Amino acid sequence: MNKVIIVALSLLFLSGCSTISELEIFKTEVKRTPLNLALPETPKMEELQWLVVTSKNSEELFAKMEKEGKDPAVFGLSDDDFQLLAKNFAHIRAYMIQQQAIIQQYKDYYEPVEELKSE
Repeated sequence: MNKVIIVALSLLFLSGCSTISELEIFKTEVKRTPLNLALPETPKMEELQWLVVTSKNSEELFAKMEKEGKDPAVFGLSDDDFQLLAKNFAHIRAYMIQQQAIIQQYKDYYEPVEELKSE
């Protein structure tokens, strides 16, 4: 009895595999959809006025700011920290350039030039 069931199941599995049709995955070319992405714009920075406050000119600068109606507040950086700030801005700029290059590569891939389309 077990042999009959095993033979029947084997025939069922073998006949099931014979009805599979060939897949056409790589036969049909699909047209790439244009990305329609604009390159990111470089942000427009507000103009800042940098005041270098030292121990020699601090009283003069505070008096000038109070005269102009500004509340004097000091945010300080040492010369080493200022160099780190400049490095950070350089890293941000390099990252933005890299992102623009990546977007351009995607655009080149999805929206090829007309010369490449005719080939």
